[in-house]
Amino acid sequence: MPQASPRRARLRAPGSPWLHAAAAALALLTAAQGRAFDFEDVASRAMKLATHAYEDPAGSVPRWLLDIHYDEWRDIRFRPDRALWRDLKLPFTVQFFHAGLFYDRTIRVNAVTPAGVSPVKFSPDQFDYGKNEFGGRVPQDLGYAGFRLHYPIKTRAYQDEVIVFLGASYFRAVGRDQGFGLSARGLAIDTAMPFGEEFPWFREYWLVQPRPGAKELTLYAMLDSPSATGAYRFVVTPGVETKVDVMLRVFARDSIAKIGIAPLTSMFFHGENSTGPFDDYRPEVHDSDGLLVKSSTGEWIWRPLENPRALSATSFQLQNPRGFGLIQRDRNLDHYQDFEARPDLRPSAWVEPHGDWGNGRVELIEIPTRRDINDNVVTYWVPETSPAPGKPLSLAYAMYWYGDDPKRPPGGRVVATRRDSGTFPNARRIVVDFEGPRLSALPADAVVQGVLSSGTGPGHPQAEILEQQVIRNPVTGGWRLVFNVRPPGDEPIELRAFLRYRDDVMTETWSYLLVP
Repeated sequence: MPQASPRRARLRAPGSPWLHAAAAALALLTAAQGRAFDFEDVASRAMKLATHAYEDPAGSVPRWLLDIHYDEWRDIRFRPDRALWRDLKLPFTVQFFHAGLFYDRTIRVNAVTPAGVSPVKFSPDQFDYGKNEFGGRVPQDLGYAGFRLHYPIKTRAYQDEVIVFLGASYFRAVGRDQGFGLSARGLAIDTAMPFGEEFPWFREYWLVQPRPGAKELTLYAMLDSPSATGAYRFVVTPGVETKVDVMLRVFARDSIAKIGIAPLTSMFFHGENSTGPFDDYRPEVHDSDGLLVKSSTGEWIWRPLENPRALSATSFQLQNPRGFGLIQRDRNLDHYQDFEARPDLRPSAWVEPHGDWGNGRVELIEIPTRRDINDNVVTYWVPETSPAPGKPLSLAYAMYWYGDDPKRPPGGRVVATRRDSGTFPNARRIVVDFEGPRLSALPADAVVQGVLSSGTGPGHPQAEILEQQVIRNPVTGGWRLVFNVRPPGDEPIELRAFLRYRDDVMTETWSYLLVP
């Protein structure tokens, strides 16, 4: 875990606005004792926690458990017959993960029932240690590393896992027909900043016991880190698209340079737009292949992902974003040739804000990687102003985990981006394929225009467009935009394009950073 920068080591001074907030929090806690547990109870605890210096959880897991091998940790299995709520025959049950290896801290878990709030206690007897011989050394009060919710998402006869909370503030979910892929986080702090990233973690959870026949489950979480605390409410609704409604309130302990809301983390190793040499029989390897953004003006923007030569940070300035997400758009197994991992079944994750979020930017971080085991893509919303001590930040959004959705976007979409050296000196040829029902309905002799611009980003000069044409795909009915572009120098060039027929915009906007 990255070390906190020196600026975060300061203790709160007397007279801090948090001291007054703490008094109010204690009053709220007293009043809460006579009613059902809810989000405000967690917010009160998080606000109070923010008045104290951060306590590092290092050392809560024995060193020998952190030194085990991956296969040893993987051989530790939770016993399904010990699942929370299993004996109540409810539609949701909860199974837990064992600490060790990468998971160097434990969490507190509570069950919220009509009778009140009670801790869910850890016991080594809840786990099958497989071939491992160290089960007898595990402390009786160790605690859990995380948990997963099970629900009969595919068939009524079996409860599949639909969402997992494990490690820092990470969680990941699936729709009915997907396998696990990309992850989400509760919060990102100082990602890709020169002084190092901070990784907040969910230190305590409250799981609300569902009613018989319930189709959704509510849980609460308290986040902690050197710079901030936070209260979260998650409402999980499994389905063809699994929906997760998120409410958050973040309390800053100290000044925060950059805060990332609704972060998504994925992997992109190589794809059809990659030009580097990859010694790999698989034509494409990625869990997501693009960033999709919807602005308040109604414009949809598609940015193909890259495995860059150097760390890349780009952003889209927006006012009141209407959505963003990391998408696995290519669903053709033949394009991957990976029968075991099945990248064609990886979920997409779409974030849809509730209400207006104001000014800010969707930021995309792409990190070079030489292996497909590393998550090297991150995106999140950066508000124009980070929360300050005494001024909490409250936001809400819905997350959708799904396979494919023709309404995101509702018009034509980019299905492939390719490039090569072309036929002009010092230039690059770009080939962008668009598909969609409205495009397929156009007559074969329709005159479709490619609207292309370059150098729209700050610091990116205009590039020279040498040749441009739009060609119909005779097999799919889609349309291909082909152009050659000559950068004016060695600086990256921002390119944007969409297709237009007569006065109608037919597609989303393709956005691409061309690195010469």
